[in-house]
Formats: sequence, C-alpha cells, structure tokens
Amino acid sequence: MSGSVRERRRFRQQSRRNLTAAPTSGAAVAVVGGGLGGLVAYATLRHVGFDDVTVFGTDTDPAAVWRERAAAIRQRFMRSESDGHVAPASFPGLAVRAALRTGSPGPLLRSVADRYNPPVDDFLAHVAEVRQRTAWDDALVRARVNRISAVEDGFDLDGRGVFRYVLIAPGHPGLARPDELAGDPRAVHAYEPHEYADNVEVVGAGMAAATEWLNALAAGANVTSVRRREPERRPLNLPRTLFSRRGLAAFHRTPQAERIGLLRRYSAPSYPPGRRWDEPLERAAAEGRFRVSAGLNGATQVICATGFRRGFRHDALLARLVDEHRLETAEDWIVLAPDSTIPALSDESRTLALAGVPAQWAFPAADTLAGMKYAAHRFAARVVACPTP
Repeated sequence: MSGSVRERRRFRQQSRRNLTAAPTSGAAVAVVGGGLGGLVAYATLRHVGFDDVTVFGTDTDPAAVWRERAAAIRQRFMRSESDGHVAPASFPGLAVRAALRTGSPGPLLRSVADRYNPPVDDFLAHVAEVRQRTAWDDALVRARVNRISAVEDGFDLDGRGVFRYVLIAPGHPGLARPDELAGDPRAVHAYEPHEYADNVEVVGAGMAAATEWLNALAAGANVTSVRRREPERRPLNLPRTLFSRRGLAAFHRTPQAERIGLLRRYSAPSYPPGRRWDEPLERAAAEGRFRVSAGLNGATQVICATGFRRGFRHDALLARLVDEHRLETAEDWIVLAPDSTIPALSDESRTLALAGVPAQWAFPAADTLAGMKYAAHRFAARVVACPTP
C-alpha cells in the first residue's frame, strides 16, 4: 500500500474517532443549504444519532444543481473516487459498491491505486439512496435563509427559529464569466445547457474546459483552447498531501499572508493526466481541428469554462454575516478555525461553521466531497461535545 493511501486512511480513521461519543439530546441543530454539502452534513448528524435536524434549502433534490452542471458538460465519470460519496463513513465507498454489484474486483483494485473513476450515474444513484435512507425530505424546509444573526441562545435564522448549532453549506456563489464576453450572443457557460457549433472557442484550462474540448471534438467541431496558462495535470483538484492529516496540519500552521498565496495557487486550473485526455487532442491537432490560442479569434461559439465566482462577497448571506458581525477576513476568505468554525461566533455552548467552497480557509479542497465530509464530521463532533442547556 502506498504511503499516500496509508496517510489518507489514518486521516479518515481519526475523523471517525471524533464521532464516537454519545449524542446530546435536545440539541437545536440546523443546516443552511440544500445541496450536496448540506446532505453530507445532515447524513453525518443522523449517523451519530441526531434525528432532530432542520435543513433549509430551495430544492428537494440535493443533487439538483450538481446534476444539471454535470449534464451540461456531458460528464460521465467522477474525477476520482477520493472519498467521493455522500455517506458519512468512508467505507463502503463507491468502488466497494460497484464490486459487490458487478462481482468484479476491478473497481477495488483501481481504487487502491487511486485510479477508480465512478460513473456519474452510480454517484447519483448513491445520492438518491442516502436521501431516502436518512429521510432528507422530512427534514427539509424549502426556504432561503438570507440573514443569520447571533443571539443569546444561538443563531436566529431569518426569523425561522433559533438554533444553537448551525452549519452553512451555500455552494458556489454563481458562474464566472469573462468581462469581455458580457452580452456577447456567441457566449455560453460550460455549466449551462448547450450544443456545439462548427467552430468553437473554449475559454479556460481546468476540468470543465478539458471536458468541453473532447465534447466539441466528438461533435465534429473545430476547437480552439483559449487559455492564459498551461493547466496543471493532477488526478485530484489539489495535491494529495492536502487530503492527509499531516499535509493539512502543515497548511494550518502557515501564516495568513502565506496561506492566501497558497489558496490562490491551488485555484490554478487543472485536469487529470493520462492518454484518455491526451490522445483525442493529439489526433485532432494532427487533423487541424484543435489548437491553443492566447485570445479569442472570432469563432461562431464561445464556451466559458471559467468555473465559479470566488470570494465570500459574491454570496449575499455570507457578506451580510461578515458585515453585521465584523468577522475577520483575509481577502476573499472568511478566517476560520481548523475545524471550519467561525471563531468569533463559536464557543463551548454554540457553533457556527462553514462547509463547501467558503470553508477553504480550513480545508483547501472544501468544495470537494472529501472537504464537505471534513467540515461535517467536525461540526458533528462539536455538537456531540457541547453540554445540554
């Protein structure tokens, strides 16, 4: 077994040990956000014995937004297994489930070597199963929370109730589009439904861009990759060390200015290495159908594979929370404790935590499923540890 695999296994085992205490009865717990991050948090709380959890969200399907975006880029496989499921315990993962279903050890062998890429359909079926098993629909209140205010007994959620323990999992704060393409009728975002013109320019160099290169080529288009830099090639969104206890501890020790620099560097575009990605591009380049350019050249269609807006200021709930409670920030990020909580608003009697992309200060890969689990497990551990009022 490789060192990186052993390190991640120890990291997961420690996460499970943090949740072994008996749950507190009568705790007022809320999850703000009805997407995958909210489902991970809710499933984790149910796993450790909390049945009275309220989830605030605007869609009954926790995978609705993810499903639409995956469909828009014709995504068929997950980038990596990498603890990439929404169940609270790491075992059994999607590779184990696939091996049991098919009777083949192939998924397990690829998982050990960090080479298993679960089909999107398997992942969505797993989300549906967890949703049903945890009675997600019964816990969901279909409402948007626009303000969270610290009060004596916890946190007032927009007048909908006061909760002592609140985890905010708001998802991405909108799609990013280049300013020069604002109002351009040729432009469509990669994560919006679209077909392909005969001549396509794809702006961006990350996973969505790489997927769109192959999609457009397969549709018969001539493709220009418009990029400012060469993308990094890595199997996961971030270096593997950041998914380990040791690597994360090193990140937490970095001074604020250095941590900002690291987070900006980690946001550089990347997509996985391998012939699966390279061979179609090489063939298309030899045929004159694929090329790289530093700027737009007047193609019929421009696909903005430019990801999402960055920074808490693009999320109205978080921006209001920062301003009204004068929270500490560092450029685009809210400063968090290593367990993803907001220090100024969390103590031994109440907790306010972040999950998903706004929690990158605590876990650089917070927008991944592994990162969502990191925040969920630590939130649940704090709920377990807090005394009953």
